[in-house]
Amino acid sequence: QVELVESGGGLVQAGGSLRLSCAASGLSSRNYVMGWFRQAPGKEERDFIAGISEFGSSKYYADSVKGRFTISRDNAKNTMSLQMNSLKPAETAVYYCAASIDKATLTSGGNIYWGKGTLVTVSS
Repeated sequence: QVELVESGGGLVQAGGSLRLSCAASGLSSRNYVMGWFRQAPGKEERDFIAGISEFGSSKYYADSVKGRFTISRDNAKNTMSLQMNSLKPAETAVYYCAASIDKATLTSGGNIYWGKGTLVTVSS
């Protein structure tokens, strides 16, 4: 059983920064790749923005956030973080923590564990 809980969302001005955190629980936490998705207000789809391998050796990002966002994880504490810099109003969304058995499943769909999300609002 895997439980994911996001925190760190809030209101930030355009160009500002936020750091999101995801607390994971479950005995198999180290066996999962993890990542972040976001869903804009009124939209149905969730867009992949960043992922990280089981032990943090590999990281991958959507082109739209490369150079601005940094994903990390601390398996000893069962946490994952997303540092977001130079935020844009268009990036206002609910941000979701996610976990899956491998990268392909996380980025392409399938069995994904989801947190409930945390709202990030970027004002102009």
